[in-house]
Amino acid sequence: MSSTEERVLILTPRGRDAAVIEGVLDRSGIHATVCANVAAWLTGLREGAGTALVTEEALADGDTADVFAWLDAQQPWSDFPFIVLATRQAGRRTQSAAELLRRLGNVVLLERPINAETLTSAVVSSLRARRRQYQARQHLLERERAQEQLRLANEDLERRVAERTREVETAHETLAFALDAAGMSSWDIDYVAGTHRRSPRFDAVFGYAGTGQSWDRETFLAHVVDEDRETAEDAFANVPKTGRLDLECRIRRADGAVRWIAMRGRVKSGEADRPERIAGILMDRTDQHVTEEALRQAQKMEAIGQLTGGVAHDFNNLLTVIVGGLDMMLRRPDQPDRVKRLAEAAMGAARRGEQLTQQLLAFSRRQMLRPQTLNPNRLLLDFRPLAERAATGAVELAFDLDPALDPIRIDPAQFESAVLNLIVNARDALEGRGGHARIAVTSRNVRLGTAAVADRGVPPGPYVVISVTDTGSGIPPDKLQRVFEPFFTTKEVGKGTGLGLSQVYGFTRSAKGFAQIESEVGKGTTVSLYFPRSTDPAGEEVGPGPVGAIPLRRAGEGETVLLVEDDEQVLGMAVESLEELRYRVIVTRNAAEALEHLHGVERIDILFSDVVMPGGMNGSQLAVEARRVRPDIKILLTSGYVANLDEGQVIGQGELPVLNKPYRRDELARSLRLVLGGERA
Repeated sequence: MSSTEERVLILTPRGRDAAVIEGVLDRSGIHATVCANVAAWLTGLREGAGTALVTEEALADGDTADVFAWLDAQQPWSDFPFIVLATRQAGRRTQSAAELLRRLGNVVLLERPINAETLTSAVVSSLRARRRQYQARQHLLERERAQEQLRLANEDLERRVAERTREVETAHETLAFALDAAGMSSWDIDYVAGTHRRSPRFDAVFGYAGTGQSWDRETFLAHVVDEDRETAEDAFANVPKTGRLDLECRIRRADGAVRWIAMRGRVKSGEADRPERIAGILMDRTDQHVTEEALRQAQKMEAIGQLTGGVAHDFNNLLTVIVGGLDMMLRRPDQPDRVKRLAEAAMGAARRGEQLTQQLLAFSRRQMLRPQTLNPNRLLLDFRPLAERAATGAVELAFDLDPALDPIRIDPAQFESAVLNLIVNARDALEGRGGHARIAVTSRNVRLGTAAVADRGVPPGPYVVISVTDTGSGIPPDKLQRVFEPFFTTKEVGKGTGLGLSQVYGFTRSAKGFAQIESEVGKGTTVSLYFPRSTDPAGEEVGPGPVGAIPLRRAGEGETVLLVEDDEQVLGMAVESLEELRYRVIVTRNAAEALEHLHGVERIDILFSDVVMPGGMNGSQLAVEARRVRPDIKILLTSGYVANLDEGQVIGQGELPVLNKPYRRDELARSLRLVLGGERA
């Protein structure tokens, strides 16, 4: 209803009745309009009103023919309410006065004098009745519209049914043709009726002619090869929980051939979520698997070619310095200053080769790790002065670290190396950029859901993310997907080895996390390292300590080293170094020879063994056996490579100190002192 249809029309032409009534209604929040005469009153009725208040004498004195004509022309839903104010009479009304009231129809008669409450109540009741009439009108209109829509729908229904029938028939034909063209077959199981349907190709995939084969779950599983049967059974077992069947496995055809198949299906449920039907497709994916495997092999060979080419290039440069220097030393060994200079250059090249090897091992996750449970914020803050020197003074280096950061389990040295790599890369990306150069290092706790880790090879759950963000030039999308590949670099020739991000990638994978990079050309790059939250409490970081703080130690009287090394040249170097340190050396080339000496009676103070050895027992296994045979024996392992991905995570812990290859005589002496002195190397 509009505001006009909510008002009260007042026709009381005599005295002050109109003003008094208007005031009473206004105090009750009722909108009223005073009409001067019957003509104005009729105009108001035509424009719209909720009720009309009129005195009996105004009806008697005015020309009401047009009013009655308006009443007679009302819609069927309308019965306009009137409130008539009458003067109390001693006898009955005249016939003409009674006829006027009858002609008005819906009348509330109030005898004067009346109080304000009675008047207001009558007006409110009349307005309420009028509202109900408008509601009835709305219902009638809606009913008429619904009837019209129903009529149109009925007229259209037959046409649409006919068209839909033709479309369904065409769709079935098209679907069957498309499935056959794509090498797929369809299947459908009706749980309610207990029936099933399949296309002819379904049986053909399993090597049967026609559709005479009887199928059920056990029959299908009998065709699945033994290695994949558990996967298939799990897929079927999950259908009631997920409402889907998603299976890819190998089957053995009726003729004995092994094929790859993919089976997809979806459950349709009825009342109370009770499964009524499952339908889906079956496809032979053998050719696709062969193609994918060939592609993977091609990509692997390309990656190996790039890796070996990069290694060969860098090592040839280093070997040029080493071989050239040694050649010149051999030609003129009688010039000490020249020999010393060339030897220092060769040693520097060898150290760069050692760093290159460590980067390759980090990428391949074969490096020796010494993980600790710690708060990475402390490492970042201790590491900040070095990071600021690496970033240079022209770049703002900001640290935004979450004070409530969770602990993680990582190798501190590898972590610092990874973050430093990222800061150096960010600094290089800012070269030549105008405006304010900024690098931000942030740490945050995050919780990753299943979707976030779907392609990361890690489980969902709580993680700690360390991010390095720059405002540099950014990386183009075609290069962004390759940045973690070894020897791939976006820098100019001579400004990067292409192993920095590869090392970061390998380190995060070794820590059971992952690395993620986001970049936009012209705006900058963010590299984020995700590490799983550790449930162990964070401890004090254990670092290697200052190298110069531990003096060299030569062997004591009769101290004996059981040396286990399978490489003859490394063996010779180790023997010479140990003998120079005045140790007595027992030389063995594998674990079996070493065990013979351990089971003997001769004096052995320390077992110094390589980790990776032939013969079925590695160095860490030999160390365990040595402790069993001689509980008091000291042990020092050495290795530059671990064959087992998990072994590198734990071999450097507890009572198995490790000396990384390559090592110098001074590093060997220091490690022996720590081990023999009861300290960890």
